Amino acid sequence: MSGTNYFSDLSDERWEILRKLLPPRAPCGRLPLDRRAVLNAILYVLWTGCQWRALPRDFPKWQSVNTVYRRWKLAGVWSVIHDKLRERVRKAVGKKPTPTAAIIDSQTVKTSALGGDERGYDAGKKINGRKRHIAVDTLGLLLGVVVHAASIQDQDGAKLLLNGLRNGYRRLKVMFADSAYGRSGLPEWVRQSCGWILQTVLRPVGIKGLVILPKRWIVERTFDWITAWRRFTRDYERRSDTTETLIRIRMIHLMSRRLAAKKIAI
Repeated sequence: MSGTNYFSDLSDERWEILRKLLPPRAPCGRLPLDRRAVLNAILYVLWTGCQWRALPRDFPKWQSVNTVYRRWKLAGVWSVIHDKLRERVRKAVGKKPTPTAAIIDSQTVKTSALGGDERGYDAGKKINGRKRHIAVDTLGLLLGVVVHAASIQDQDGAKLLLNGLRNGYRRLKVMFADSAYGRSGLPEWVRQSCGWILQTVLRPVGIKGLVILPKRWIVERTFDWITAWRRFTRDYERRSDTTETLIRIRMIHLMSRRLAAKKIAI
């Protein structure tokens, strides 16, 4: 499947970038699948929001595509590809591979009727579903993501997210967040547990309506990038870690496009 038939398909330049990051093929076994076609099929599911079973017939069989997706998820392949691309994008704009500053925030979304057990009611947003907690660098690139029940408070959800970041980002010094994260002793917990400064970005007093807050707009833009693809307008997954993996794949598509535009080889 060399041509691009759908908006979500990989161009030749993006395929060359990703091809070098894929795991080696098994030395024996059944006739191998066209990996580019498999990637295009996975991206099509995210872009359109369709079920795996609804994949058009010009893709490989949906069972084969889903099997590859799940196998690479369990092996950590998607995370490895994502992190390598993020480092390349940062280097391409003159930054170090890992950041010294990050921004965190959460997004509450509804779940489908078939959603799994990890869901709850967000009283503030009046939504029954899940929260997506993300941390991004100053370019808006994903550093970490944790999906949990919407009933979990932001302060507690942030701890789940930051616990997964503290060993992988030694250069981090400061975290920016909104005022909700300044409660329940979270800044002190971050200082003691991670050695970072949690700096809350406050809304100007007396100003109503839409206000673009310093640093905060970066993480909001990342949420916009994610939810621009229909699979993410709700959380349709039975498992929360599936949503986390799919979010990384969405960012893989975005970062490979940036590298292809700059014609940067991996």
